[in-house]
Amino acid sequence: MNSAYTPEEQAFRSRVREFIQQNLPDDIRRKTLLGMHLNREDSVRWQKILHKQGWAAANWPVEHGGTGWSATEKNIFDTECALAGAPEVVPFGMKMVAPVIFTYGNEEQKQRFLPDILASNVWWCQGYSEPNAGSDLASLKTTAKRDGEHYIVNGTKTWTTLAQYADWIFCLVRTGAPEEKNQTAISFLLIDMKTPGITLSPILTLDGYREVNEVHFDNVRVPVENRIGEEGKGWTYAKVLLTHERTNIARVAQSRCQLQRARDLAAETQDGDSTLLDNPHFAHKLAEIEIELLALEYTELRTLDAIRTGQAPGPESSILKIKGTEVAQAIDELHAEIAACQGMPYVPWQLEDDFDGEKVATDNAVNSWLRYFNNRKSSIYGGSNEIQKNIICKAVLGL
Repeated sequence: MNSAYTPEEQAFRSRVREFIQQNLPDDIRRKTLLGMHLNREDSVRWQKILHKQGWAAANWPVEHGGTGWSATEKNIFDTECALAGAPEVVPFGMKMVAPVIFTYGNEEQKQRFLPDILASNVWWCQGYSEPNAGSDLASLKTTAKRDGEHYIVNGTKTWTTLAQYADWIFCLVRTGAPEEKNQTAISFLLIDMKTPGITLSPILTLDGYREVNEVHFDNVRVPVENRIGEEGKGWTYAKVLLTHERTNIARVAQSRCQLQRARDLAAETQDGDSTLLDNPHFAHKLAEIEIELLALEYTELRTLDAIRTGQAPGPESSILKIKGTEVAQAIDELHAEIAACQGMPYVPWQLEDDFDGEKVATDNAVNSWLRYFNNRKSSIYGGSNEIQKNIICKAVLGL
């Protein structure tokens, strides 16, 4: 692969950089760079700015509002956004359910759902994992019994990220008989979160933030017209969605930005008579991660190019998921090492604009340790890394 940028790609980089500098709100930039939580309004505001520019859906086909960018242009855009402190597009609508809808949905469903996803008028969440069905997702228990032109849905989904903001949820549900094989008894439903019978239970993470939820369904009536594709084919559609999710989890641009930030911080952190960057042990770890990240970037570029030509990501998405989360966790560990004991007190309020007290830690240290602990989950969600290794063994190595 030729890694040199063409003059056209350099010009594209300049356009992207100028656009972000002129249009990214300062308050959103600051929150993102400091690792603060963004609320729904923050995320939607930036996504609508991208939509107005025609840049909201880089992974969509052009006929549905996609950009038509090459793999390299997509990589350039992600890199410039990360470096500038632009937040990532919330993936559940734009990068996860939308590809399922425009690939397997009927024309009415495409016209009904895709425009609002593209314009960020509707917030989606993902209803996959259950209290007893995580990595073994095919064993899910949430049922959808046919009743005329509706399904009656009962069950519970868990670890549902940002469901408190969601207008709609896409769910895997069991529509087949109990004796049917797990994979052939599952269907893919789109459910309005305002439907009677849906309740939420917040799950607070270590930092006290409501990042995830349980979603309970108690005799929830869902129109049959909200089913994507055929009944019993949901597992097929879910696997396509998961390959898109795992590709997105690679987060190469964000890891590159975080790694450079770790390098800069280490150069400013005293370690005896020199800096932490001069410490051979730390420098060795930094170099190892940088090499892994470079290899990951080339794998991502090949995958993005396949998507651009109309292919769904294949088993290489599992490689991206494994290595992407491992690299990100290793970078988190670097940041925690740099923060050292300053990362122990959790004082997020000192990052707020109206804080006027005495700071107990440097701004970069405030979230370092909690980000390290919180992101241990990344090697589990989207299909645990152990499961991804099984997929590679079967689909790539033929074992």
